[in-house]
Amino acid sequence: MTSPVLLQGVPNSPYTRKMLALLRFRRVPYEFLIGVPAAAGMGASMSMPAFRRDGLGAANVGLAPTFYWPDETGALQAVVDSTFIIRRLEREHGRRSVLPSDPVVAFIDYLLEEYADEWLTKSVMHFRWDHARDIEKAGKILPLALDTQLAPEAAEHFTQMFTKRQTGRLHVVGSNEATKTLIESSYVRFLKLLSAHLERHAFLMGARPGASDFAVFGQLTQLTQFDPTPMALALEHAPRVFAWVEHAEDLSGAACTEDDWVKRDSIPDTLLALLTEMGRTYVPVMLANEKALDEGHDEVQTEVDGTTWVQNPFPYQRKCLAWVRDEYGKLSTADRAVVDGLLEGTGCKTLVE
Repeated sequence: MTSPVLLQGVPNSPYTRKMLALLRFRRVPYEFLIGVPAAAGMGASMSMPAFRRDGLGAANVGLAPTFYWPDETGALQAVVDSTFIIRRLEREHGRRSVLPSDPVVAFIDYLLEEYADEWLTKSVMHFRWDHARDIEKAGKILPLALDTQLAPEAAEHFTQMFTKRQTGRLHVVGSNEATKTLIESSYVRFLKLLSAHLERHAFLMGARPGASDFAVFGQLTQLTQFDPTPMALALEHAPRVFAWVEHAEDLSGAACTEDDWVKRDSIPDTLLALLTEMGRTYVPVMLANEKALDEGHDEVQTEVDGTTWVQNPFPYQRKCLAWVRDEYGKLSTADRAVVDGLLEGTGCKTLVE
């Protein structure tokens, strides 16, 4: 019998929800520990209420979720980054893949997964920690989501500590007075575009979900199901998306065949419209971030949709951009030409030029 995959995360982490839903769809047995994963060098002052287990290794960074796989000695090693974990799960568990078999479609899926992981997360952070009622709800609920038996005094302590920490980190994702309207309008446009796509297709990748579906789902579990302000926007502009998120929580019973993937020669206009939205926002910010890091600047500044975008440089997102280019480089010459044709006019082609 296959041993269950062990992971630790928190209920209100988009990436935790992304991976739990993916494991359910793929019917991979798993054991889920609720808690804040440990990170190397994390002191006791950073401890949060959580269910702990002895013998779990610490990752270089404490990201939720953290997966634990035994090394050659049997010791559990911490592994983070959902994109790479998905690929490892594909190698170790062969059924019900979330990676399209057609390299062209797989690259589109990869792009949209990156968009969700690196752009939609800005909306999650912004709405949760910039709007008063969202701050109040998150501050009260998040500590209790980690430990429902937390004493009232401890819950209040963690509410104050976590709220102060998170509201002070909005600059990390680029949320500020200059960009807040841009972030919110981008979210609403995405809702409308996704809703239009879902009128004719069960998932982004056709009649079966790809990795991008689970990445989008993860972010939307918070935006449409938890945080009051973006939830209200979803109900107003895209009730279909609200329903889709609830549906995608557990796809373990969904049937799928190889023919269910979208086809390279009939990519829907609604999917290209989502790529165009990606080219409108994600692309210029990622390129500007790379440029700022390469030139040693301490600030990223670019124009997005007629608005000046300002944020701190983010080294991890330069790695993400490099990984996109790596995936593009793996394509055959013929497949690359097809991808180039699909990306033409979306604004995404500059990512790989």
